[in-house]
Amino acid sequence: MSPPAYTASPCTGSALFSNSRAPPPRLLLQRGPGAPSSAGRHGGRVAPSQERRRPAPAQEKRRPSESSSRTQLPERKRHWKAGEFPGTATADGGGGGRLPAQGKRHSKAGEFPGTDDGGRPAPALPQGKRHWKAGEFPGIAVAPGSGTPRTPLKNVKKRLDARAEAKAWACTVTEALADRVTSKNWQEALQVFEMLKEQPFYHPKEGTFMKLIVLLGRSGQPARAHQLFDEMLQQGCQPTPGLYTALIGAYCRSGLLDDALQLLNDMKGSPLCQPDVYTYSTIIKACVDATRFDLIDVMYKDMAERSIAPNTVTQNIVLSGYGKAGRLDDMEKVLSDMLDSTACKPDVWTMNIILSLFGNKGQVELMEKWYEKFRSYGIEPETRTLNILIGAYGKKRMYDKMSAVMEYMRKLAFPWTTATYNNVIEAFAEAGDAKNMEHTFNQMRSEGMKPDTKTFCCLINGFSKAGQFHKVVGMVKLAERLDVPANTSFHNAILGACARADDLMEMERVFRHMKHTQCDPDAVTYSILVEAYRKEGMTDKIYALHQENPALVPTDFVMV
Repeated sequence: MSPPAYTASPCTGSALFSNSRAPPPRLLLQRGPGAPSSAGRHGGRVAPSQERRRPAPAQEKRRPSESSSRTQLPERKRHWKAGEFPGTATADGGGGGRLPAQGKRHSKAGEFPGTDDGGRPAPALPQGKRHWKAGEFPGIAVAPGSGTPRTPLKNVKKRLDARAEAKAWACTVTEALADRVTSKNWQEALQVFEMLKEQPFYHPKEGTFMKLIVLLGRSGQPARAHQLFDEMLQQGCQPTPGLYTALIGAYCRSGLLDDALQLLNDMKGSPLCQPDVYTYSTIIKACVDATRFDLIDVMYKDMAERSIAPNTVTQNIVLSGYGKAGRLDDMEKVLSDMLDSTACKPDVWTMNIILSLFGNKGQVELMEKWYEKFRSYGIEPETRTLNILIGAYGKKRMYDKMSAVMEYMRKLAFPWTTATYNNVIEAFAEAGDAKNMEHTFNQMRSEGMKPDTKTFCCLINGFSKAGQFHKVVGMVKLAERLDVPANTSFHNAILGACARADDLMEMERVFRHMKHTQCDPDAVTYSILVEAYRKEGMTDKIYALHQENPALVPTDFVMV
């Protein structure tokens, strides 16, 4: 006969629901079906004294170790399954007796921290809520065949994350040099390069010197670039046409055309460093920037003697230079040569140069004619091409065609860029249409486009022409909050707004701030100031500007 099964249920007597300070109620022990009741005169409850003195059922024999382990555990409410109670040993085929719950914890067989697989109590463990898996608790002996204890997954993940996120305390010298070159910090790049030369593994390489020379050329340091080039020769590194071209480009960027031509002659004297088409293209661009068109013909003749054919980039440079200088006949000749050539075909950059030339001059009919002609040659437009059309239509106030091009861009999934919005804002600003200009600017910001310096220049000009000077102040403050670079064009726009408002004191304050921030004034700056002073008859102010910068303020301005 199996031992009587006991079930535990909370007593619903008055002690459980009263507010008195009586001790907490005991659990009602009820026998299974058919078992005689032993509640007695306590109203269905076992008296505390009887509960403590009552012996265990005759059919169930407990070992001393089980009772001692039961008394060591705190009395808290817990739930177990059959055979999992820490204070009893599970009999084969039987579901041993159950005792009051001692704490809410869910465990599986052999996992409870108070016993091992054989029912023996384990060493006492620190209290605290913790969840374990089989074989992971430090006080449990692993059952045979269960394998070695596994490390918790969360700890493994921490270690993996720590290894993935770990970074060396200092990067290598070569990595530091690459970072300085990428960030265009030529001072620190040279310092790191000096450290690199002190390393035992250092060996001079062409690529390292090429990167540094290009960086110095773009930073306006041609003398340092030449010094580095001579150092490379002293270290036994042979020069290449690419290194010579990079050094020539450094001088050309700084406007030192004569030094660049001297380096070209040095290349001609070196049998292993003959100039190529990239070398001549670099010098031709410098000639175009310096409006030395006489040297362009010399360069073309020199290239023909060396059997070097100009490429599309070279022709586009010359084409753009002739167009900006207004030499339309020479430009037409270069374009005709490109159309008839088989090795130097026009591309989308050629198309943009021609369209921009006629668009800026307001010759919309010629611009449309050349657009169709380039399309017939199989040259497809890009975003910049369509922005040129929008700007040209906006300047002529042809808003219907401007809107048509913008809808065409949407249809063909061409993105509206900052330049697109700038062209529309500039068109409304020139017309003094502050309402549509501001609406376009709000739409630009709502689509997440970041305005640039040209955007705020157009806004300031538009609001000043409309007489809304309070919005001019708001645009200036907004540009400061958005960290928009305040270059010479930005200051010129503010000076023009102050001149329109006849606020000469504010105009002079902006001019002083402009010089204080090391923003060099240009010819447009002085023309705005001279016109404002001339309007008020302040010839002494004009004379002071002439004394400050005679090159930008001619004498005829002073004599007026």
